[in-house]
Amino acid sequence: MNITPIGVWGAYPKRGEATSAFLLEEKGFRCLFDCGSGVLSALQQIIPLHELDAVVVSHYHPDHVADIGCLQHALLIDSHLGKRTATLPIYAHPYDKEQFSRLNYHEVSMGISLEAEQLLTIGPWVVKTTKTVHPVDCLAIRFDSENYSITFTADTAWSENVVRLAQGSDTLVSEASTYDHMIEKIPGHLSGKQAGELAEAAGVKQLVLTHLPQYGDVSDLEKEAALAFRGQVRLARAFSEILIEG
Repeated sequence: MNITPIGVWGAYPKRGEATSAFLLEEKGFRCLFDCGSGVLSALQQIIPLHELDAVVVSHYHPDHVADIGCLQHALLIDSHLGKRTATLPIYAHPYDKEQFSRLNYHEVSMGISLEAEQLLTIGPWVVKTTKTVHPVDCLAIRFDSENYSITFTADTAWSENVVRLAQGSDTLVSEASTYDHMIEKIPGHLSGKQAGELAEAAGVKQLVLTHLPQYGDVSDLEKEAALAFRGQVRLARAFSEILIEG
């Protein structure tokens, strides 16, 4: 399984970069997890857009879905050019009916309901979900392959549900939206320290921090997490591939 961060910033993209998105690849299947601002431009540095097989969306905040509309336009153009014939499935929760309905576009993309505590198969993975603690409905999502697994917290404050979902994962990709001394200012999110505590409680092997703040020294988030988590900690960097070996 190869996981490539495409966008790693929360709220808005840092200059020349993108907000939340990861590309998952296994057995020739390519799935984009979240599709935030600036993601579509960045993704094309890795694959042509018509080669994307699925998209999974955690929630509908702009830093996670801003480029969905642009992706749909790209799919429509590629279909006119004969580059793509298959409809792209976009898996997302149905709790915001208006936003969910926008995932259906000119038969080039189709919204597929992904609810909390649901279990389904997407490509080569068994996918499990749970609701997070966030101001809007949001899903943490786990991808299990034959020999390894990765869990994405998406946006969340501390959540026992997320700990349970991530239990025993090889890798936890956790948001770390700010520093521990500022966490009270942004409800519904985790600090680097809390991300480390969550990883330790879930017994994962590796912690990757994402949804990073544009202010301060983000290496401090890594240091915070390492104080609470005994496994490997790293910051997500755009285009820096994460290889998981079973």
